[in-house]
Amino acid sequence: MSVRINARELESLLEATPASQNIMLTGKHGIGKSQILEKFFTSRGERVVILFLGQMSDPGDLIGLPRLDEATGKTLFMPPYWFPTDGKPVVLFLDELNRARPEVLQTIMDLTLNRTLAGRKLPEGSRVISAVNDGEEYQLTDLDPALVSRFNIYEFRPTAQEWLLWASKAGLDSRVIDFISENPEMLDGAAFTREDQGLEKSPDRRGWKRVSKILQTNEVSSLLKTIIAGIIGMPAATKFFATINRKRLPSAKEILLGDFAKQKTALKKCSTPELASVNELVFRFIETKNYDEKDTEMVARVAANFAAYFEFLSGEKFREAQAHFANLYSSSLYPSTMTFVIMHCPKLYKKITEFIKSI
Repeated sequence: MSVRINARELESLLEATPASQNIMLTGKHGIGKSQILEKFFTSRGERVVILFLGQMSDPGDLIGLPRLDEATGKTLFMPPYWFPTDGKPVVLFLDELNRARPEVLQTIMDLTLNRTLAGRKLPEGSRVISAVNDGEEYQLTDLDPALVSRFNIYEFRPTAQEWLLWASKAGLDSRVIDFISENPEMLDGAAFTREDQGLEKSPDRRGWKRVSKILQTNEVSSLLKTIIAGIIGMPAATKFFATINRKRLPSAKEILLGDFAKQKTALKKCSTPELASVNELVFRFIETKNYDEKDTEMVARVAANFAAYFEFLSGEKFREAQAHFANLYSSSLYPSTMTFVIMHCPKLYKKITEFIKSI
């Protein structure tokens, strides 16, 4: 049974694992493995080198090209473009490890054990991290058990909530964020198979990012629907457009910055799953600081409406939604929101604490 970790746990794992130990991440394509690794290590001032092994046709692409040393009459390998020559450690990210040719994989053996390539050692403190795709839908190369044994292996499964928080900070289109918030299973949805061509197309995180960019620069039209269907597949596109065309849930901005009393009518019509989506909307709004922190009047309005919304959920009809609200608060996914409540909503903090104890 594989050890499964999410994005937050991955960062903690990277922090705790010594540079001398290799890490292998398994998972689907397009779930942000390389992006998270690059951001984590560059923020610490470490250089990250990403090598796509599946694109290498010859070991020379990895270890460099041979040349004759005329002084000794021996063959040497010229260092490849990425090899560090300044003596500073690097983070070597070997992507698509199980797509590499067998002859390329053989060069990895010495690298993972001794941090050496063609007799040339990586600087002290360098790391080796690999990523592999898992699943029957991929064309993969079987990995040698001896190579596999040199890695600490984890199944990387970032949560939809983590992606939604990132999407909010990155400024993705609100229609994409709202849709995934209501339909988290569509973030990495089931494949859509075109029997005539044998192609599979399914929604993934990269795809939704491309959808967001297109939505932000184009009006909704039949052509736009066709374009988006080519990105995330027809079933996902059909559900997406059906969702954005139906009744819209109150936005976090309307709830937290507007007149909350005016939002109650719409909120009362929401189902428990819809209110759970609203919960996440308001939490992400505060977590990503979509308000002016220097505007004391605005901060007070957000605090008052946030408390009023929790009070609204206290009705017996919305008990499950209130429990979901409290669960979001007690999770470690929204630390800034927790701080906001403690600093600006002391009465709400007390109510949430009491509610959690009563469950």
